[in-house]
Amino acid sequence: MHIKDILSKNKTSFSYEFFPPRTKEASDRLFTTIQQLSHYNPSYVSVTYGAGGSTRELTHNLIIKIRKQIKIPVVSHLTCIGSSKTEILGILEKYNRSGIENILAIRGDQPQASMAKNPIADGFTYAAELVAFIKKHFPRMGIGVAGYPEGHPQTPNRLEEIELLKQKVDAGADYICTQLFFDNRDFYDFRERCELAGIKVPIIAGIMPVTSLKSMQRIAELAAGARIPAKLLKAIYRVKDPSLVENVGIHWATEQVLELLDNGVKGIHFYTLNRSNATLRIYQSLGITNIEQVSG
Repeated sequence: MHIKDILSKNKTSFSYEFFPPRTKEASDRLFTTIQQLSHYNPSYVSVTYGAGGSTRELTHNLIIKIRKQIKIPVVSHLTCIGSSKTEILGILEKYNRSGIENILAIRGDQPQASMAKNPIADGFTYAAELVAFIKKHFPRMGIGVAGYPEGHPQTPNRLEEIELLKQKVDAGADYICTQLFFDNRDFYDFRERCELAGIKVPIIAGIMPVTSLKSMQRIAELAAGARIPAKLLKAIYRVKDPSLVENVGIHWATEQVLELLDNGVKGIHFYTLNRSNATLRIYQSLGITNIEQVSG
């Protein structure tokens, strides 16, 4: 099922993001996590993607396993920086043969300086080019793109940032999934600026609860430029027992989700870091026993 068809229903979608494990033990743990979360009937799950060949295979193997064994709609991330159009076409052909019909099209991190001076021949510069490429060769595939409520770290001009996002939508993107954020005002402002720019596709809010001081550092690294509000920092630093930081992070994320639901968000996307506990506790705090009960 295409994500755009899921989002067209009068319900708020709930989805999860995972990354492909690198060991058998990590793979077993991940499948336990996915099975635990699957009891809540998520709208879909997504799997991240790396530029390296081995990571590509791990991504592909994981999405096929989820599709066959757990039978949840799955979205595969696809980055284009550092890859030629021939390489991307081969990956898309493989996904198409495997029945994968949803892609999150991302430019990816900027290459190293040496690579920037010698860019990949016949490659991509922007995610909008990847979206157009997918639409040209596989018009039946569903496509999502990334949005940045706090601003893209590599595009400080916020007006230009929205223009680039609109180019991705105009090229054929069906929906936008945002980077994580901790202040809902950033999301509302982003949504309004999209409306002003004529962007009409659904926008899904990305949520990642802080579960420890270490995870807070990792969030800052994974989401370059992520702004952790002073109020959240105060609450975290007030905790004397580090093991209780997770309680603060889950409470904050729960309040975020509740407010987003009250303000008509089309979807909530949880960045799980391959763990289920925080997301499950958020559902418990929300009183959700089955995601199907949450209507828009």
